[in-house]
Amino acid sequence: MAATCCNLTHASPFLNHQLFYFQRYHLVSKRSKCNTSMEKVLHRRFQVQRRDHHYIHVRYAGGAELSSSSSSSIEKNVGEEIQEDISMETLIWRAIKLPIYSVALVPLTVGSAAAYLQTGIFSAKCYFVLLASSILVITWLNLSNDVYDFDTGVDKNKKESVVNLVGSRTGIFIVAYLCLALGFVGLTWAAVEAGNIRSVLFLTCAIFCGYIYQCPPFRLSYQGLGEPLCFAAFGPFATAAFYLVQGSASSVTNHFPLSGTVLSASVLVGFTTSLILFCSHFHQVDGDEEVGKLSPLVRLGTERGAEVVKAAVLSLYALLVAFGLSKALPLTCIDKDKIFMAKYFCVRLHALFGAALAFGLVLARMVNSKLLLQ
Repeated sequence: MAATCCNLTHASPFLNHQLFYFQRYHLVSKRSKCNTSMEKVLHRRFQVQRRDHHYIHVRYAGGAELSSSSSSSIEKNVGEEIQEDISMETLIWRAIKLPIYSVALVPLTVGSAAAYLQTGIFSAKCYFVLLASSILVITWLNLSNDVYDFDTGVDKNKKESVVNLVGSRTGIFIVAYLCLALGFVGLTWAAVEAGNIRSVLFLTCAIFCGYIYQCPPFRLSYQGLGEPLCFAAFGPFATAAFYLVQGSASSVTNHFPLSGTVLSASVLVGFTTSLILFCSHFHQVDGDEEVGKLSPLVRLGTERGAEVVKAAVLSLYALLVAFGLSKALPLTCIDKDKIFMAKYFCVRLHALFGAALAFGLVLARMVNSKLLLQ
């Protein structure tokens, strides 16, 4: 009798969930007869909870002990059932990953601002051609990543995977590489139009980093090397390339030099971009471990990984101050928690930090121009 009472005490969370969903279901039914979709969701959740409660009750009635493995198995089943309630609109939004496209916007904007600091001229035509082309390349990166993760089984339970949503691995693969081809043509055209072929080499290196990050036979992301590749691709390679294109498009000289300012800015851009990738691993550690993907979070664990994020953010601002005080960046550039959402918080940091950095470079040019006029 005592054992049964003890076991039922362990089962109390399930009883509480059952009561909660029962009350919510009937409350919604009373308030609105039109809200059928909500009723169906709550009803299905109630049925799941009732099923698991029945299973626990039968086991405990016989004096069976609830092991940690069986408990986690039940919770996993409940979680999978509830995940089915995610709306198609939410899944499509997650699949599109619109906030992630800031990684196309920030290197271009910072690179263009650094070129403006040097020349005082900005080419809007060049900027928007580069932006459209960069978005196409990032689309290739996202789609091909879903394709190759589908092949390895990482995304087998990921409902927001584009391959799982569309149901055609081949179709997504073709669209991905069409985007890459169109994007690369646009980037090359802008570089040739500006008369700076060196930037094509930088952009090619950036795209190559993206390829060996996820594509066979390399798949270096499975060895935990995604963050260094991400840093190089979006930092020194992409930011410097956009700086060269914008600077050459607005410069009267044939040879537009790299500067310490743009190299310092590119380090900061690469830093924040890598932080987005690092945080994207937090909610998929189990899936990565299952297929042998040695992401940094698999190696470190989520607790130590969270400490790394804190240290990284502090280091980011320390670098910014150091670059400002050493005059590698203008002083105007120095301006002063949930697992699944961590990468989105880092996207905001990346976008806002990049915008502030670009604004500081533009402001420095404006201040310098006024001083020269005086």
